[in-house]
Amino acid sequence: MRKLNTIEKYILVHIYKFGPDNPWLMAHRLLGNYGYVAKYDPDEIDKYCKALKDEGLLVVYKGDLKMKVTSSIKPWLKVKSKEMKHRPQGIYYDLSKEGRKLASNFYKELFKK
Repeated sequence: MRKLNTIEKYILVHIYKFGPDNPWLMAHRLLGNYGYVAKYDPDEIDKYCKALKDEGLLVVYKGDLKMKVTSSIKPWLKVKSKEMKHRPQGIYYDLSKEGRKLASNFYKELFKK
C-alpha cells in the first residue's frame, strides 16, 4: 500500500467520525469544519475518494443515511432531507473493513491528547 497524503487521511477520519458522506459535502465540512465556502476543492476530494475506493479503503454506500442532526452539517438541512424522504444526490462513500482499521489509527494520531 502506498503512503496516503494528509487529505486522504482526513477523508478516512471524517467518514470514521461522521459516517458515510459524499465528496462535495466533504469539501465543505471535512472533519466538522464546515462553512458556506468549500475549504477544499470538491474535484480533488472526489479524485481522492475514487483512489481510496480503488485501493479497497472506501466502498460506495448503499444503505440509508442517518437523518439526524450532526455537528458536521447545519441542522435544517438534515430536517429538510428527512421531511423530503429521499436520499440526497451524489455518491456516498463509507469505510471498508480495512479502511476502518486504518482510519481508527489515523483518528488516534490526530486527536490524541
